Amino acid sequence: MRRSLILAMLLAVAVVVSGAAAAPCTLRSATATKQTAVSQSLAVTLSRARLATAKYATSLAAARTAGYGIITKMIPDMGFHFMNPKITKFDVTKPMILVYLKRGGNWQLGALEWVFPSKPTGLPLTGAKYGSFPAACHYADGTFVPATSQDACAKTAPKTGAAFGFWHPDLVTLHVWLWYPNPDGLYAGMNPLVHPFNTA
Repeated sequence: MRRSLILAMLLAVAVVVSGAAAAPCTLRSATATKQTAVSQSLAVTLSRARLATAKYATSLAAARTAGYGIITKMIPDMGFHFMNPKITKFDVTKPMILVYLKRGGNWQLGALEWVFPSKPTGLPLTGAKYGSFPAACHYADGTFVPATSQDACAKTAPKTGAAFGFWHPDLVTLHVWLWYPNPDGLYAGMNPLVHPFNTA
């Protein structure tokens, strides 16, 4: 009888200990599962963006035909920016801006970009990080000049004489380096690997 009681007590302790040990594993497993689900969801979303923009990857001509026009020349460690004025809201398959890199006569799509008048209340993409672009006057050749109001914009670009295009207020930006690797992160504004293109 005494022996049976001792065995029962040992068994009960073993059950409690094993349960306590299993709890953290269950928690970690649930967290890992959630993170995996988020990663998979973002991967699916980004794959849709890649499929939609593949036609522009090495063809600036295709982008121009689709309505993208130059709004900045080469911004160091970033690229040339081409905007489609018909796209006015976030759609992962329709970027407002295409950021290109240039080497000789060849153009390579580097990043997709969206701009907002203020920081979105909800993340349009998982883990999204934002940058900013100051209010500026933009001209037909890609020249841009910071300016606090459109009244301060000259009718032509100061150095090139290109015609005035448009003015915008301060903007919140979202870059997604979908077509060129960026060691600083998918959503970084600048890309150190673009540095060789600065003088290309």
